[in-house]
Amino acid sequence: MRRFSKLCLVGGLFLSVPLIAYAEKNNTLQLLDLFGEVFDRVRSDYVEEVKDGDLIEAAINGMLTSLDPHSGYMNEKAFKEMQVQTRGEFGGLGIEVTMENGLVKVVSPIDDTPAAKAGVKPGDFISYINDEAVMGLSLTEAVEKMRGPVDSKVKLSILREDEPEPIELTLTRAVIKIKSVRAHAEGDDIAYIRITSFTEQTTELMNEEFKKIKKDLPNLRGVVLDLRNNPGGLLEQAVSVSDAFLKQGEIVSTRERDPNKTKRYNAHSGDELVDDDVPVVVLVNNGSASASEIVSGALQDHKRAIVMGTKTFGKGSVQTVIPLNEHGAIRLTTARYYTPSGRSIQAKGIVPDIMVRPAKIEPLKMNDKLRSEADLRKRLETLEEKKAKEKKHDSDKEKPESADKSGNNESSDKSKDKEKDKEGKKKSIANEDIASAEDFQLQRALDLLRAVNVYNQTTPEK
Repeated sequence: MRRFSKLCLVGGLFLSVPLIAYAEKNNTLQLLDLFGEVFDRVRSDYVEEVKDGDLIEAAINGMLTSLDPHSGYMNEKAFKEMQVQTRGEFGGLGIEVTMENGLVKVVSPIDDTPAAKAGVKPGDFISYINDEAVMGLSLTEAVEKMRGPVDSKVKLSILREDEPEPIELTLTRAVIKIKSVRAHAEGDDIAYIRITSFTEQTTELMNEEFKKIKKDLPNLRGVVLDLRNNPGGLLEQAVSVSDAFLKQGEIVSTRERDPNKTKRYNAHSGDELVDDDVPVVVLVNNGSASASEIVSGALQDHKRAIVMGTKTFGKGSVQTVIPLNEHGAIRLTTARYYTPSGRSIQAKGIVPDIMVRPAKIEPLKMNDKLRSEADLRKRLETLEEKKAKEKKHDSDKEKPESADKSGNNESSDKSKDKEKDKEGKKKSIANEDIASAEDFQLQRALDLLRAVNVYNQTTPEK
């Protein structure tokens, strides 16, 4: 672009003022004229009549979604639903989603919802909704198709990394009432706190739940903070939850395009949930995102907790909801957040201090038995074995030969039953039972906390 200058006389001095700003403004006006021309052409020549409002909303949404997967436009209805969701109650399937490669990607299913009960997992891709392809839809459009009247059904086609064929699921929509915090005592010495999302009541609920279980734990020796499959939520709630475990120091900083708008959030003493000498383990996985990563990153950087599990989702950006007068709102990515040590975890995630992958605790099959006297050939038989042999010999003499002429094969029926049992076990394993006795990651966290306490009791003070 050619650069022009205009000479101005100010206070007796000639100043050269670049006219590039004028050129850029002129170029923007030309592009807006282009938009108007396309808009008019669609209105007049498109094969079917289209409402002006639908066209404008689609144009706005296209502009925002082209920026990143988390920015977008919400019409008035979607904006109201979002406000209800952050208050902890909404209708739908119970999944937190984003858009990736044109498909809806599951960040995390929410506990005790139709999606979680059906076995939807973090990292799943939804390719079809009610037999309609997701490719080509915006995230807002896809979410609207998954929402609907309570007790109505929706069919999802899911692509999963380890599955060669798409998984077809039919889910029944429900009113999703999120109790974002659950807690219970593990034994008589460890408190287990699970946070499923960061809503407006999360910190208050966490304090209430902890007070209840503390009565059952006179000798509290550790806390497990479970943030697995927690898709995030409100920034201020992530800060207040972190503050409950820290006495001082930075929790998180958000940095906008303008360096002067950097915000730092710090911990305050006096509102701690537990004392500093009580060890904490934070459980995370690839379904832990956004606000979950703020909490785990802050406690990890301050060495207040040991982070255990698998690498987190890696959403290190902050979205601001900007209401538009009588036209819904826009959700715009306005900042990146950084952990206290200055780490940006955008697309990187929080790497656990101790990597523990999901597993099932099962007894080992002893295919190769250890050698013992009983395995040796020509060994002396026991008296019981001799009696059993004699009894069998006598019964074989009396038993007449018989054949199952009806063709019913009892052994094959038993094998079929075994196969059914195996299939049932596979299905139950697919739906990971968080916080149960079979939760391998939780058991490792409990083992670690108890080991730390044993170490502290046996190590002499310096």
